[in-house]
Amino acid sequence: MSQTFYRKGFLALAVATAMGAASFAQAADIKIGVAGPMTGANASFGEQYMKGAQAAADAINAAGGVNGDKIVLTAYDDACEPKQAVAVANKAASDKVAGVVGHFCSSSTIPASEVYDEAGIIAITPGSTNPTVTERGLSAMFRMCGRDDQQGIVAGDYIVDVLKAKKVAVINDKDTYGKGLADATAKQLTARGVKPVLEEGLTRGEKDFSALVTKIRSTGADVVYFGGLHPEAGPLVRQLREQGLKDVKFMSDDGVVTDELVTTAGGAQYVDGVYMTFGADPRMLPDSKAVVEQFRKSGYEPEGYTLYAYASVQALAAGFNGAKSNKGEDAAKFLKAHPVKTVMGEKAWDTKGDLKVSDYVVYQWDKDGKYHQLEKQK
Repeated sequence: MSQTFYRKGFLALAVATAMGAASFAQAADIKIGVAGPMTGANASFGEQYMKGAQAAADAINAAGGVNGDKIVLTAYDDACEPKQAVAVANKAASDKVAGVVGHFCSSSTIPASEVYDEAGIIAITPGSTNPTVTERGLSAMFRMCGRDDQQGIVAGDYIVDVLKAKKVAVINDKDTYGKGLADATAKQLTARGVKPVLEEGLTRGEKDFSALVTKIRSTGADVVYFGGLHPEAGPLVRQLREQGLKDVKFMSDDGVVTDELVTTAGGAQYVDGVYMTFGADPRMLPDSKAVVEQFRKSGYEPEGYTLYAYASVQALAAGFNGAKSNKGEDAAKFLKAHPVKTVMGEKAWDTKGDLKVSDYVVYQWDKDGKYHQLEKQK
């Protein structure tokens, strides 16, 4: 989906949200913020968040809302920038939101969650996987996704067991998420007896990777693993192919789960064969069938984190309803003690706010620019 369409859609959503808030002015509202990259290079993920969250809010409101109150969503744009994330977190707190679905980039979620914790706001991130997110003792910080130290194990094992790699170059984008995941994958590779032949960082926003490609070629790597997001993954894989490394396998992570990977790579022919790790495709679950059909009837494919955001709003609503309170601390206590049903199946959390069960699997992109979940290897 084009950025132009997204911006128009986002403006329409903002207007609709404002009109909705006005129409509910006579009744009580429960405000939920949706925080993430609504603009910038990673705006496709913000779009996924908003599409999923809005659909869930609409369904919950139609069923009676939260403790009899209507959910009203507000988008908060952090552009995947930590300083901006703190600013929007403070704005959300001043807006008296009861809960937050967000953020996306771990480097944004970590500082923003400190603000939410101080304000007593419950937050669920659909996509931040760095372990630090839930390792600081915050009482109301949750994930709807797994962790890097889980994802890295799956990636490392697949590279060794299935791709049969002997020489692996591990690249990261120097960001909290990308480097953390690359380090976790490198650790697992080393534990499996395949110590990376290269561990190198690139800079987010960079587009010319000629020097890096030359360095990768000099190592004789048969697999390149990249920890980071699609704006850098796309150009990197294209330049690997254009500069002669067509047989080198390329693997990345859940930061490239968007069709924007094809755009940033310059065409489906460059992403054909690319591997990535992500949670088991929620679109294939029985619990998501009706919701997925509704999205598709509207002309939107609920890819990537769309259903993760949908499930996050469901979890917040379940927490508030279960606690019979719209206070974040009360909802957090309820969620840590009770599993809840979501569009992604039943979810349960430990005392840290991490999911008790994580389901990372491997996907592969094809010549048509689509990704497909691969069968689990025995």
